[in-house]
This record gives sequence, C-alpha cells and structure tokens, in this order.
Amino acid sequence: MKKILARKSGARKSAARRSGRRNTKRVAAKQSAIVARAARESEIRDRYNALKSSFTERARRLFVANEAIAFGYGGIVAAARATGMAPSVIGNGIKEVRAIEDGTTPSLPPTRSRRPGGGRKATTEKDPTLLPDLKALIESTTRGDPESPLLWTARSQRNIVAALKKQGHQTNKNMVARLLKKLGYSLQANRKRLEGAQHPDRNAQFEHINETIRRQLEANEPVISVDTKKKELVGDFKNGGRELRAHGDPDDVKVHDFVDPEQGRAAPYGVYDLQKNEAWVSVGLSHDTGEFAVQTIRTWWKEMGAPRYPDASSLLITADGGGSNGYRLRLWKYELQGLVDDLGFPITVCHLPPGTSKWNKIEHRLFSFITKNWRGKPLVTHQVIVNLIAATTTTTGLTVRSQIDDRIYPKGRKVSDKQLALVNLEPNAFHGEWNYTIHPTSRDNAS
Repeated sequence: MKKILARKSGARKSAARRSGRRNTKRVAAKQSAIVARAARESEIRDRYNALKSSFTERARRLFVANEAIAFGYGGIVAAARATGMAPSVIGNGIKEVRAIEDGTTPSLPPTRSRRPGGGRKATTEKDPTLLPDLKALIESTTRGDPESPLLWTARSQRNIVAALKKQGHQTNKNMVARLLKKLGYSLQANRKRLEGAQHPDRNAQFEHINETIRRQLEANEPVISVDTKKKELVGDFKNGGRELRAHGDPDDVKVHDFVDPEQGRAAPYGVYDLQKNEAWVSVGLSHDTGEFAVQTIRTWWKEMGAPRYPDASSLLITADGGGSNGYRLRLWKYELQGLVDDLGFPITVCHLPPGTSKWNKIEHRLFSFITKNWRGKPLVTHQVIVNLIAATTTTTGLTVRSQIDDRIYPKGRKVSDKQLALVNLEPNAFHGEWNYTIHPTSRDNAS
C-alpha cells in the first residue's frame, strides 16, 4: 500500500514540474511577442511621424490603413496606438484600400479627401441661428445699436464668443475666427483718410504743383519741401517704438509726460531738397513761427543750398496750407521778402490744398525716417535730438544735417498793412492765394 501511494505522489510531482516548465515557456513566449509587437508599433510610429507633415487627410488615412493591414492580426489597435488615429477611421481606411485594390472605389478629385457629405456637419448646420446672430452682433456695433453688448467694449474674438454664449450658442474663438473670415471681417486699425471738405480744385492744384516742380527741375533750379515736424518733449520721456537691448534692461523713463520746465519742447523744422535728396533740420528752442520757418530756409541756403546751386536764379518752395508757413500768414510772406532781398532772386511758393498736409514730400521722405531712426530712444536733450536727426539715412542715399537754433521767436508778432504792402508778391493766375512769387525789392521803408 505504501509503495502505491509513493508512486502516485511521485507522478503528481513529475506532472507539476512538466506543467511549470510549460507555463514558463508560455510566459517567455508571451513576453517575447509583446516586445516584438512594441518594436513593430515603434517602426510604424517612426514612419508615420517622418511623413505626416506632407500627407493630406486622405493620404494619412490610407497610409495608416496600409500599415495596419501589413501588421496582421491586431493591426488596427497597433496602428491606432502608434499614430493616435481613431480605430474607426483606420477601419474605414482599410475598406478604402481594399476597394482601391479591387478597382471598385469611386474616384475623388485631387483636392478632396472625403466623398461629398463626408465628415461631421458644420456647426452652422447644427446651429442655424449662429451665423445670423454673429452677423447681427457685429453689424449692430457698427450701426450704433444702443442695445448691442459690444457697443462700448473691444470687438475682440473673446468678447464676441462671450456674447454668443449668452445667447445660448456653443462656440469658441477658433470657430468665431473662421465665421468672421467667411463674413468678410478682419482686424482693422483706424486709418487717417477723412480730410474734411475737399476743395473743388484740389486735384488741379496738385497738377499745378507737379508741373511747376517739373519745369524748375528741368532748369536745374532748386526745389525744396518745408514743414515742421511734430514738437517733441525733451527729457526722460517715453518714445514710441522698440530697439535691441540686453534682456531685462530697458531704458527707464518718467511715468507722466509733463513738460520739463528746464528742457521744454523741441520744434524740428525741416527743409528737404527734392533734387539732391538732402535735408536740413533746425531744432528750435522757441516758438514755431513764420520767422523761425524762414530763418531755417535761410540757414539751409547758407549751409547747403548755395554750394549745391551756385548759379541759381530762382527757388521753388512747396509747403502746407497752414502752420508757420501757411498761405494766410502775413509774417511768413513778410519774412520771405527779406530772404528774397538777401538772395537777390525770386522765390515761388506753392501751397498744398487744404487738408492734404501728409502729401507733402518732406513727410514721407524725411520725417518718417527720422521717426524710425529714433524709435525707442528717449530724447533726453536737444543735442541728442540733433544727433539722431543727423544720423538718419535711407537706402536711397538720403543725407541730413541738423543744428540747434537757440534764437527767440516771439509769438503773436503782428505785420501791419503798411509792412505787408512792401511785399513784392505776384500772385499766380491759378489760385493766387496758394501760388505766388515774391520778387526782390527794397525794404528801406519798412518799419
């Protein structure tokens, strides 16, 4: 009996050892299969990542489906894990691949990735009132509807989304951006175009100016454009724009833009030579008056004009219709007479029509480049302003000279009728108030 029991016990132990060995082999085989599967998934992932940026939606779907087919059993799950594509999309791709192989797939245009009607419905189809409500919301702010929630707030995408959600729509910024583009809206800044009432002879005056300049340049006589640049605060004040500096080390400037009583303001008056592409800028410390304007022209002629035009017999000036060189300003004409007498030859002046000061050549050939050159730099002293102006250049070869004018030009200086009568002014037949020539004369009787 004991021998029988011993034989049974030994048989059980032997069977257990054989079963253990089989289990060990199964576990090892399973682990080996897992490692091999992970390696194949990694290969799919690498191939997909290398090419996905150049795939269209359809090409991506067909590529992943083909990888799943090549993988074999469990290919859809493996391809989904490797690429992140939904298993249902891969399944549809496999059907499409097999249909292509069988020649039964309908042809798609090269620009399409789905059959007509494929994909989810557009939000505007699921929510038919979304687009009309968005359009009404935007238009009401333009037309001034007092009930519009956007009338007194920034019309940003964030605020538009919030307003639409209050109306019960499910939307987001990206969706609103697409819909706004569809409606023809885009980000727009204010544009300076309203110039007031246009003079009926505005275009004719421009044509007159252009023709006068053409004749003057053909005769090799000087033509200058003059104007006053925007007055600038002098001191440690913020100046618009940015420039390269060490990270975290911006220039510190004053919080408030109150005029420094010691430094005051700077009044840059410019003279731009249209023929030579050169300019002179006087930086005034006093007031911007007609006397200051003419004195700047006199300085330009002494420093730059006379050496460039030694045989000049006339000078043409184009100027705005207002300011210190305005066509109504008596002091401007009276001081020009003094300059004409000093030069010994006539000066012709052509004023731009009212409301067109930004068309003056000096604005976009000189002043705009000065502003670019000193962007982000505090104008701490008048000398700094002079240095920055004089350093202004352009790719077309602009050269600028500048100097401080420390003379005092009093405001409110009156020119009497008697003094004005001494101005030897010859008005042009076309709008003599805008176009006139001042000839040399004796001013001994001027008081």
